[in-house]
Order: sequence, then C-alpha cells, then structure tokens
Amino acid sequence: MRTVHVSASREYEVLVERGLLSRCGELVKAATRAKKAVVIAGDLVYPLYGQQVEQSLTEAGFQVLHYVLPHGEQAKTLENYGRLLEFLSRNHITRTDVLVALGGGVTGDLTGFAAATYQRGMDFVQIPTTLLAAVDSSVGGKTAVNLPTGKNQVGCFYQPALVLCDPELLSTLPEEEFRCGCAEVIKYGVLGSRTFFDELKATPISEQLEHVICTCVEMKRDIVNQDEFDRGLRQLLNLGHSFGHAVEACSHFGVLHGQAVAIGMAAITRAAVAKGYCSEETLQEVLAILDQYHLPTSTDFPLEAMAEAALTDKKLTGGAMHLVVPEEIGRCAIVSVPTEEIKDWMKAGGIGP
Repeated sequence: MRTVHVSASREYEVLVERGLLSRCGELVKAATRAKKAVVIAGDLVYPLYGQQVEQSLTEAGFQVLHYVLPHGEQAKTLENYGRLLEFLSRNHITRTDVLVALGGGVTGDLTGFAAATYQRGMDFVQIPTTLLAAVDSSVGGKTAVNLPTGKNQVGCFYQPALVLCDPELLSTLPEEEFRCGCAEVIKYGVLGSRTFFDELKATPISEQLEHVICTCVEMKRDIVNQDEFDRGLRQLLNLGHSFGHAVEACSHFGVLHGQAVAIGMAAITRAAVAKGYCSEETLQEVLAILDQYHLPTSTDFPLEAMAEAALTDKKLTGGAMHLVVPEEIGRCAIVSVPTEEIKDWMKAGGIGP
C-alpha cells in the first residue's frame, strides 16, 4: 500500500492500493470514531460497489445506511443537497457518525459539503471511483454545489477524514470518463513536472495507475499544505479551469469536466503564445499529448457566450480573473487579467470567430 499524508487544517491519509475496497470498513473505523456510516453514491456507481462497501462497513461494526444520488454534474444542486440533509436528519444521523462518498467528483463534492454543514460538521471519507476524483477532487477539501448561474458557487473548504483509492474501481469506467481523468493528470505535468509529463507521453496512464495517482496526489498535497484556502499558490491547480468552466456552462454541462479542462488548457496555452508567455513549441507539446489521449482541444461556442459565462466564475476577484498561464512544460504563472480583457484572452486562445 502507498500512503500520502496530507497536513492541512485536518491531517489525513490518502491510501492507494489495488483491492482496498474490500478492507474499507476496517480503514474507516481506524480513521473515525463513528458508529453509523451512510454510504452516498450515484445511481450508476451504487449497483457496482455499494453492497461491497456496506458489507465491509457492517463487518467492521458499523450500522450502515445508504443514499443514492442522480448521476452527472446536474445533480450538484441545492435541492439535492437539501434532500440529503433531510435524509440524514430523518434517520437520526449525528455529527459523531460518518458519511462515505463512493463515486466521482460530483458525489464527493456534494457529500463533503453536506458533511461540513450538517450539525455544524461531521466526518466524511472519500472513496473515488473515477480517475479524475482519485487524482484530484477527492483530495484537498474543496466541497460545493452549483447554482444556475455557475459551477461550485456554494461550498466551503472541509477536509475528509480519509481517502481510499482502489485502482481496480477504474476498470468499470466508460472510456470517455477515463479520458476525462487523463485531462486532470496531464494538467499536473504541465503545471509542475517536466519529468511526469514525459512519463505520460512514454507510457499510457492506464498502465501506471498507482504511480500516476500517487504523483498527482503528492503534487496537490504539497500545494494544499502551503495554501489550503486557495488564496495564492493553490490557484495553479486551476490550469485550464477558468475557460473550461465557461465551456461547461455554455454546454449546460453536456461537455464533461475533463473534456472542458482539456479545451481550457489548449485555449490558455494558445493565448500564452499570443501574449508572449510561452513558445509555440510548448503549445504543440500540449496539443500533442491531449490528442494522444483523445481529448478535445477546441470549442464552437461563441466568444460572447463564453466571455459572459466566465464572468460568473468564482475565481473573479477585484475586477480581475486569475488565469493560470503556461510558461513551459512544468512551469506556470498566475496572471491577473482585468475583466474587460478576458474576451481578448479567449479570442487569442482560439475561442470564437
């Protein structure tokens, strides 16, 4: 088993090992003092792994309940958040119990926000079932739900008690979802490690899952330990996300998050070349690896619509958006761009006519 220790406002372990799911009960018991556990999963994930998780928790001595969410980004709403809180209250769940988020980023974000706010805070455990969640969203304590006006507009920072990454769970992922996770993996190479980027070019991610998960989690851990509340360095993790979130909004979440991040990375790197921040060679390397993993690099959404969507992004502060701009593979800069110049950056990134 490989272990990554996170030292944020709450210290916890990220455990990575094949077959870990069968031992989740004893591991959750060791990390919490709970007597009851509520397994929260999407309607596509629960039939695959829900009973196995419940059996392991039961054998470890927990009284177990489950709650099934709709799947997809559209499930991250205040309405579903409220329904989950009502379920917890009706079933007499207390702040000394534990929520177990079994699923991808949507399940983890919503469960984490519920755990942070129900009875002023209770433990939760992340068991990611997607590559994207394993390498990124399950670690670091960002929890949220969406509003009709934008993504992740309501939420808080709240760290899990434990993260369990079992690479075997990724075997049931649809190919499109796996590729979405690859976009987040590539992001880590572009923003922080030339060596890792080259490894991703040389060896398919699917053939080095444990190494990839641990490398990404360690990189995120190092950033979160320094800037847990996203006031400076942690903004680097938003590479590709500012423009990517606009793509998601314009598509009404028809474009998956990883696909949108890939488009956002390509667009911001094109803009970086046009603005003199990086070379054409760097752009071609970014485009080539995205193509290698069959990820999109452009969008047909109109420039006006994309710019309008970007203006609702939570990264907008003080009349400026903080864009993560590649300088070379393995190094990025945070550039504060006035809101009136966002449209120009998007156009330089190949968005719109």
